[in-house]
Amino acid sequence: MKYNQKKIVLAALFAAFACVATMSIRIPTPGTGGYIHPGDAVVILSGVILGPYWGLLAAGIGSALADLLGGYFFYVPITFVIKGAVAFAAGRICQKIGRTSKSCSIAVALGGIADTILVGGGYFLCEAVMYGAAAAAASVPANLVQGVSGLVLGVLLYPVLMTVPDIRRIAHEARAYS
Repeated sequence: MKYNQKKIVLAALFAAFACVATMSIRIPTPGTGGYIHPGDAVVILSGVILGPYWGLLAAGIGSALADLLGGYFFYVPITFVIKGAVAFAAGRICQKIGRTSKSCSIAVALGGIADTILVGGGYFLCEAVMYGAAAAAASVPANLVQGVSGLVLGVLLYPVLMTVPDIRRIAHEARAYS
């Protein structure tokens, strides 16, 4: 299979994985009816492994699909933008600093920090318009927990994924395009 075909297939797999990880465990949060889930780890890893643009598409589509299938219709475009932005940021961070396996792991952690900021801030802004500032503020702690859990899971999963030769090759080439 050619490189571009492998990258498309891997992006589709990451989109599916983001959807499944987001829907697999749902811990309800107060204020807005949202939930904490492990999908953010996949969002971060999408950007780091696929690069900022492919990661944005995979993470955005997969996460938005989870909202669509889960009945959160109004959140579909919001989630696409926020989770896509997280993957884009994680991918750019990895392109800038990810030259060794250790620095790539640091890039995953920094992507988790970007996730915490973008998810917490992005959903707060959208939910403040939709539900009011008080309800939106009630969901911020849960979004912070989700961001930190995405960071931890991402750091744990990254070395496992790098043992797969095609994933390692695609991640290396994604970092080369800065």
